[in-house]
Amino acid sequence: MTPTALDAALVTAALAAGVAAGCTFVFSNFVMPALGRLPAADAIRAMQAINEKAINPLFLMIFIGTGLAATALSAVHLVAGPPDARTPWLLAGTVVYVVGVVGVTIARNVPLNDALARVVDADRQTPSAWADYDRPWTRWNHLRTVAGVIASALFIVGATR
Repeated sequence: MTPTALDAALVTAALAAGVAAGCTFVFSNFVMPALGRLPAADAIRAMQAINEKAINPLFLMIFIGTGLAATALSAVHLVAGPPDARTPWLLAGTVVYVVGVVGVTIARNVPLNDALARVVDADRQTPSAWADYDRPWTRWNHLRTVAGVIASALFIVGATR
């Protein structure tokens, strides 16, 4: 079997989805638990600083760009010719990534980040502000991690068809 441009794109999508899943895994596995061991005011300030630094071109290119690229790749593949053995895997990986990673980020994690950013006096707003943030943000982050891993696996399977 000769590799094609689609195969290369699927491998690239798998790697990018894997990197995104790795980013979210790190937070679920040890960043959020470590922040949870700090006094709430310190955890709030640390997460606010992390959220500010996360908005950078490289991170956005991997995190959001993967969803955009996979969507474009799926559309081009569907328009370019008849479906083949890779098509269901490409489409499934795209849907899982766009909904489970990008969609959850936009609909759930970003609003929580925005609410946390509005906490200006962490020392006085601490207990409820951190409690309102930590558990729901981490639960949604677990979902993003699983979705990124599944999308990566789907793209890999598609590349091997």
